[in-house]
Amino acid sequence: MRIFFINPPFKAEYGKFSRESRSPAITKSGALYYPLWLIYAAQYARKNGHEVFFLDAPAKPLDERQSLDKISENATNGTLFVLDTSTPSIKSDVEFGSKLKRKYPGSFVLLVGTHPSAMPEETLSFSPDIDAVAIGEYDAVVSELAACLENKGDISTVRGLCYVDAATREAKRTPAMPPMRNLDDIPYAAEFIKEYLDEKDYFFAAATYPEIQIFTGRGCPFRCNFCVYPQTMHGHAFRARSAENVVGEFQYIADNFPDVHEVVIEDDTFTANKKRVLEICRLLKERGLDKRLKWLCNARVDLDYETMKAMKEAGCRLIIPGIESGNQQILDNIKKGTKVEQFYSYVANAKKAGLLIHACYMVGNQGETKETMQDTLRLALELNTDTAQFFPLIPYPGTEAYDHAKSEGFLTVGDYEHYCKEDGTHNTVLSMPWLTTQEMVDFCNYARKKYYLRPRYILHRLKVGLLHPSDLKRSFKAFLKLKDYLFKK
Repeated sequence: MRIFFINPPFKAEYGKFSRESRSPAITKSGALYYPLWLIYAAQYARKNGHEVFFLDAPAKPLDERQSLDKISENATNGTLFVLDTSTPSIKSDVEFGSKLKRKYPGSFVLLVGTHPSAMPEETLSFSPDIDAVAIGEYDAVVSELAACLENKGDISTVRGLCYVDAATREAKRTPAMPPMRNLDDIPYAAEFIKEYLDEKDYFFAAATYPEIQIFTGRGCPFRCNFCVYPQTMHGHAFRARSAENVVGEFQYIADNFPDVHEVVIEDDTFTANKKRVLEICRLLKERGLDKRLKWLCNARVDLDYETMKAMKEAGCRLIIPGIESGNQQILDNIKKGTKVEQFYSYVANAKKAGLLIHACYMVGNQGETKETMQDTLRLALELNTDTAQFFPLIPYPGTEAYDHAKSEGFLTVGDYEHYCKEDGTHNTVLSMPWLTTQEMVDFCNYARKKYYLRPRYILHRLKVGLLHPSDLKRSFKAFLKLKDYLFKK
């Protein structure tokens, strides 16, 4: 069957909307994530014999008219349209799907992603033109649906859907689609990127430009109450591609992308299985790929020195921990499962191993006060990692953090579109009686300036840049994006 996978246009007049970021927005750093989950579903559909077309509108970026014109080159009345979505863009995504449905009679419009997975019935209520939404991980859902439509079957037999019953006009859910177990069954994302996309369209501030992003696993065994992918899409059972399969994709990237010198591993927790990480490192060195490609990954703070050293020797350049807070009670409240004292040994070991660190900090979590925010800033300055980010919590539907904020009356938005500002940048959607929205925003702005405008930090960045010219280029590109926010009064 003909399947058209679409990352729809949204606020193209303001820039590139990074829909697949964990917090979707037009980012201040200029980051644009690859639409990886859409790519994997398209690859799986191709493997199952379906004819696949693909449009990533934000990558150019294309507006609605330009997107519809591009789609018209390959769409027909019998097309299955698969549209990626996000919370801030959901109303726009639904409207775009409605236009496709009206333009191509007999087509089928399926919405996928974190938001419809969390709010399937509500999402369907936004328009009668949307035929169904996929709940959770949707690679197999799309392929099973395509086979059903091609054979004129009953979609109530397709697992993982919420659809509107034609007779009753009520939303109905089908049995859940079991999570994929053998992730090696899905062809490499890099193969699809090579054929359909341009790696120069994408940017990740922590990586050497241009970069390729991949996932090597799905599901996260940890229970952080704010993290959207495990709670809405992939669950908490960690499933991983084999070490041989992961290194095979590194080899493909090395052979087919001469301008790419870094791979971004986007797994929620790449280091969840130490044995597999060490095997990947061994194979990368065995094939000499550690000399050809650098890489970075998300790495939880329980990572030990031995594994860090092996990762560094295998080409890992940077690790990204979610430190979140410098206050232990806050960490306990959000079910982080970490201790403040772990952060010090983690950073010391990473520096000893020669790894750079991009630390992530959040404010506005359950129990946050002005005093606990200061705990976080003090910790960040003491740890003195290579780079750091400070953001207010953005609780998304489907997460425990969202349920808590909503039940306490802390959400300041009445519509999902307000999760982003008019220009597409992040919006703070929380306010508490003892800690206002503006106080959290002001704190994050102050923390960034305090962190990045220290003479000690500036000298450190210059030193790193002299030792690694590519890193200086990356830092300068990110600084040009961020300077207006750093120096804004």
